Amino acid sequence: MLGQLEVDGGIIVADFEAGIGTMIRLPDHAVDIVIVIVEPTAKSIEVGSRAAGLARERGVNRVFVVANRLTGEDDAARVLSELRVERVLQVPEDPAVGDADRAGNGVLESAADSAAVAALGQLADWVTAGG
Repeated sequence: MLGQLEVDGGIIVADFEAGIGTMIRLPDHAVDIVIVIVEPTAKSIEVGSRAAGLARERGVNRVFVVANRLTGEDDAARVLSELRVERVLQVPEDPAVGDADRAGNGVLESAADSAAVAALGQLADWVTAGG
């Protein structure tokens, strides 16, 4: 799919399935940025680590790791140590996200000032500022 898209100076955001299948099929230098999202579980961290490694093997210099649904410092420390990366964006477990979903709303509509939204704003800053 990515090979069929040509955008001069544009930005394309694609949300691929969980796992490493997309990274295995990704041609070298096909994308500029990969965002790997993990939760603080052993399986998620293992898959995230493999995905980040494959992205780097494919020539992606900007690999961001997002640790989602963290419940405390222990979760953050586990992700940092097991993924062996310099920086991880930490998104806390935030009841506002579930509340918005149950109400059929986006969290930006329901709780723009929530902790999760603030963290994702930081991700946008990382991506647009070059990391």
